[in-house]
Amino acid sequence: MTDLFDEKSKDWDANEMIAMLSSAIGSSILENIPLHDQMQVMDFGAGTGLITSQIAPRVKKIFAVDTSAAMLDKLVSKPELHARVDVVCQDIIDKPVDKKFDLIISAMALHHVNDTARLIQRFSDNLDAGGLIALADLDKEDGSFHPPDTEGVFHSGFDRAELQSILEKGGFKEINFLTAHTINKEGKNFPVFLVTATKN
Repeated sequence: MTDLFDEKSKDWDANEMIAMLSSAIGSSILENIPLHDQMQVMDFGAGTGLITSQIAPRVKKIFAVDTSAAMLDKLVSKPELHARVDVVCQDIIDKPVDKKFDLIISAMALHHVNDTARLIQRFSDNLDAGGLIALADLDKEDGSFHPPDTEGVFHSGFDRAELQSILEKGGFKEINFLTAHTINKEGKNFPVFLVTATKN
């Protein structure tokens, strides 16, 4: 499987837009999810750990899941994460992780997964009863956010009502959307939502 983020990983953390977005999403999760020091957390699409770094000091353990070995190598190189993070490099839709979590977080990874409903079902399977999700991604956009023919992009953002319906069918309740950040790119605004929900 080709690592689509091999080149991007090299200067990912230095990208100002990504740094601002990650900071905003991390802050939004901290404000809206009651974290505690016994929590087991999955960070889906963890990348170089920009969200993980904000959450890790407040929970027991984070399992950083990504299909990009190059991005996870960057995460592992951060000394502050060593004791708190386990790295899992695999596609959890094809090869699920045999573990239950209290919380699953994700930032800007949903649009890289073709079958959203299947992913949400996988999240549900990996959560304890009463477990939480906090997922951030782009609101529905006109396809101009990514350059044309960008590999590995399956959705031009998400319609909130449609995603809410998928979450409800996947066994989630108390679904709440808020706007965590707005990216300004080439003169256009792209809102980014955070959706939180509880497993039934």
